[in-house]
Amino acid sequence: MKHLRAAAAVMASGALLFTGAVTSAQAAPADAYHHPKGAPLKALAARDHLFFGTAVNMDALAEDSTYRRITAREFNSLTAENVMKWETLQPQRGVYDFTQGDALVDFARSHGQAVRGHTLLWHNQLPGWLTSGVADGSISKDELRQILREHVTTVAKHYKGKIYQWDVVNEVFEEDGSYRQSLWYQQLGPSYIADTFRWARQADPHAKLYVNDYNVEGVNAKSTAYYNLVKELRSQGVRVDGFGIQGHLSTMYGFPGDIPANLKRFADLGVESSFTEVDVRGEMPMDETKLDRQAAYFSGMLDACLNQRKCTSFTIWGFADQYSWVPGVFPGEGSANIYDENYAPKPSYWAVREELAEGRFN
Repeated sequence: MKHLRAAAAVMASGALLFTGAVTSAQAAPADAYHHPKGAPLKALAARDHLFFGTAVNMDALAEDSTYRRITAREFNSLTAENVMKWETLQPQRGVYDFTQGDALVDFARSHGQAVRGHTLLWHNQLPGWLTSGVADGSISKDELRQILREHVTTVAKHYKGKIYQWDVVNEVFEEDGSYRQSLWYQQLGPSYIADTFRWARQADPHAKLYVNDYNVEGVNAKSTAYYNLVKELRSQGVRVDGFGIQGHLSTMYGFPGDIPANLKRFADLGVESSFTEVDVRGEMPMDETKLDRQAAYFSGMLDACLNQRKCTSFTIWGFADQYSWVPGVFPGEGSANIYDENYAPKPSYWAVREELAEGRFN
């Protein structure tokens, strides 16, 4: 677990103590993506039965041949970045549009890749007909519950047998561990969480069903809220299979060194875990020190996953900086991914590659 220790050292000192890491001066071959020598990342991950994935921008997949080539070559798991969210799938009440989601599934199948579903329920990216109907009272609480059931059932059934993990409920707690005061919570109370899992299970009995959130990498109030939720749901006979850790970190803050303890307590519940949306942003412009710290953070999260047998997948939230969501949400920050805007592999790429090459329990 040397890279967890390295990440902690970076946090403390600001210097790279990442044994074996490739410096930024060495990071990119002269011909950029033509391509890193050796086996692709997915082949290294598969030796340890790990799904190593990326979120996919469907516009880039359709229009950018290099993006498409790297997506096919390096990853054995794909997640729809946006096109399986509610506003895309059901833009009008009762009218579903699976075009883009189906295109992702077809691409994955044609390249021997698995698909993570994201997400059946979230408080963001809801269609206007739903949010306005709740706001003006034209959708009652009982009707809202039925709408939720119908959506979850329809989507999960549509993709039955095509999704290996679903983020069933996404971001339902605040940082202090209290329930997020979302539309769902305010209208339906906390029972909507158990209901959503039950409906998803009925619609697709074989998919692994996950809770998912950010800022839950280590042991803290928010991750403890999920631990207690999963424990309670399972005691009620509600099957929850997995704990999803988004893994959106920043080089401006310390590395959460208690990730292994967090993964272990969920494993002890009989629950698997996955890193579902990993990226590491930095304050722009990035320099060699920041890039090396970023590499150590990527490596630290992957190392923790590889050292917990019930950690089954590791997904980066997009791999190329030009398509990252970060600059639009965090002004002045960016460079969050493992390839730069010209598809040159960054130190983070080589750090991830080294971890995968070493494998589990090293």
